[in-house]
Order: sequence, then structure tokens, then C-alpha cells
Amino acid sequence: MNRHRAPWVRGVALALAATLLSACANAPQRSPLAAWSPSPNHDARQAQVIVLHHTQMDSFDEALATLKSANDHGRVSAHYLIAEDGRIVQLVDERARAWHAGVGRWRGMGDLNDASIGIELDNDGSEPFAEAQIDALIRLLDDLCTRLAIPRTAVIAHADLAPTRKADPSAQFPWARLANAGFGEWPRADAPPAPEGFDPVLALALLGYDTTDLAASLAAFRRRFRGVDSRPPISTPAAGAVGIPPVVFDDEDRRLLFDLQQQRLGR
Repeated sequence: MNRHRAPWVRGVALALAATLLSACANAPQRSPLAAWSPSPNHDARQAQVIVLHHTQMDSFDEALATLKSANDHGRVSAHYLIAEDGRIVQLVDERARAWHAGVGRWRGMGDLNDASIGIELDNDGSEPFAEAQIDALIRLLDDLCTRLAIPRTAVIAHADLAPTRKADPSAQFPWARLANAGFGEWPRADAPPAPEGFDPVLALALLGYDTTDLAASLAAFRRRFRGVDSRPPISTPAAGAVGIPPVVFDDEDRRLLFDLQQQRLGR
């Protein structure tokens, strides 16, 4: 009799053990030094930004292995990796911090790993992005922004938050196509020239760029909004001038920045 019941008993025991383990995994972390008196006034930490990268590697498989182990600078990861053929692989729970953003700032936020979803695109940084890959990215962005309530304008480049260190995704990334699908910010084609007295540095900061290194931030802006991969010129100081020579914004920089500023202000 006991022999016939043993498999059933073992099954119940295993199920009970699994339930207990699941409960433990989902239990709140508590300090042994404090009494637990829970408040309902909280929610889960929520991603506010989606950061796009290119892998700068030779293959999807190489990138996947690196995102599950390490590169020359240590362990690295992202929430998603998208292959050239449109395959999407998720590596990290959306509620967890992936290690993809590193040191940087965007819209006053300093720890972007804590506030973002990271998406890596299989691309070596010198080639066009595949159609199937961008199609998959747009589908993924739609899903993420819908489920996680991330603003559709809050899709940025890795270089936007770390302009002194990063240049990804490259100048070949099709930001206009993403904008046509409703993601990210993009200047209007008929934007007029910037008016007299317009301050492009304030506009750059309003968009979210850290202007501490103004030349690097403007270079990141040009890469994203103009498809130009070069640093802006710096004016030559006059004889006897004191301080750092100013970065030169050309007319197109000013026109695009003025229009993006107006859009941000709802105009």
C-alpha cells in the first residue's frame, strides 16, 4: 500500500517545496533589526528610459556570449539583444538592473542602469542596420512602452547619456524611421531657422544632454539628429582671452535644437 502511494506523496512534497521556494523568492527583503509593518504606499521600481546600443562585435553569437559573461572592462549585460534577422533574445528581467549604461547622465538622472531598459542591436558599428532588425526593434519598443508605461519619446542613444565615452548606435542608425513609428524625438522637416537670441546650450540641456563637456554632447546630438559623426569646431580665442574657447553651433544645429525645444515646450 505504501509503495503505491509513494510516487503520489513524493509529488505532493515536491510541489509543496516548489511553492515554499517561490514564496521565499517573492517575499520582501526585511531587516532583522526592525519590526515589519508594511505600507501599501509603494510600487515596483520602474524603468523611465530605453537605451539603444550597437554591439560592435562580429556576430550575434559573440555578442550573446559577451552579454552573458564579460568584455575587456568586466561583466556586461542588457535586457534584450536583437539579431540582424529580427530574432529577439531577452537576457535580463525587466524589473532588474542590467549593466549596459555605465557612467553617464540624462535629464538629471545619474544611475541610468537603475532607470532604463537596455537594448543591444547586433551591428559592428560600421554597417547599415538591417530592415528586419529595425522592424523587430519597433515591435519591441511598442510592447515595452505599452506594458511598462515608458514615454514613447524616452528612447535614446547610449551616446546621448555618455557622450564622452560612447558613440553608439552609430550615425547610420535610422532615428527618423523610429520617429515615424512614434518613438524618440525628431525635428520637423519644415522647422524654421532659430531666432535671434536663441540659446542652443540651454536647448541641448532641455533635451536631456549633460553639457559639462559641451563639444562631446553636441557631437552626440549631431550623430543622432544629423547623422554626422564628428565633433564640432571650437572657436579660436582672441589674444589675451581667459577661459575655455566656446564650441561653435552652426545654423543647422541651431535650427534643429530650436524646433526640438519648441516641441518639448508643446509649441
